[in-house]
Amino acid sequence: MKIIMDDDVLKDNNVAANFNRTLFKQNQTLVINLMSAPGAGKTTLLERTVKALAAEFKIAVIEGDLATERDADRLRALGVNTVQINTVGGCHLDARMIAKTLPQFPFEEIDILFIENIGNLVCPSGYDLGQDYKAVILSVPEGNDKIPKYPLMFRRTDLTIINKTDLLPYVKFDLEEARRDLRTINPNAAFLALSSQTGDGMEEWINWLKKAHANAAFSQN
Repeated sequence: MKIIMDDDVLKDNNVAANFNRTLFKQNQTLVINLMSAPGAGKTTLLERTVKALAAEFKIAVIEGDLATERDADRLRALGVNTVQINTVGGCHLDARMIAKTLPQFPFEEIDILFIENIGNLVCPSGYDLGQDYKAVILSVPEGNDKIPKYPLMFRRTDLTIINKTDLLPYVKFDLEEARRDLRTINPNAAFLALSSQTGDGMEEWINWLKKAHANAAFSQN
């Protein structure tokens, strides 16, 4: 039996992504699609990021989880406008899910929107949400082998963040090997290492965001 697929299976997603992207550009809002495996530290990184940027930027978050609003509540406690998406089993966010949340945000007042994707190193990488940048977090306890074992995720990202560097003395993880693996898979991706717990390395991440925001604002004018 021969099956012919004439239509792009992601056609509807890509239409919604272009709608999202147009809205973001019209409002000069920088959008970061933040991805990782469960427990890599996305929410903790966002908490520290919000505190570091609060005086300079207005930040909002779309929080993706299978269930609960626990992470969203952590960000709301910091005064961040946060909208929850529960996929009830879905392994990723798609552009149509994002589009449905957009009326809840006053985008003329938002400088940076973070989309915290579902914890998964496979599915989220394949979906355009209309973001400016895709960033993936890999935590030290996960091990070096995740970059070559999950190449699609790391090939499709603009930035790889190694998190939980405070655990390097206790866990076998080679930062330079991770850097080499990423360079082999995606030589154009940025690479940085930090600890969202202690704050070590956060300055490089904050500077990356500021530069990304400046570039996005310039390109949207």
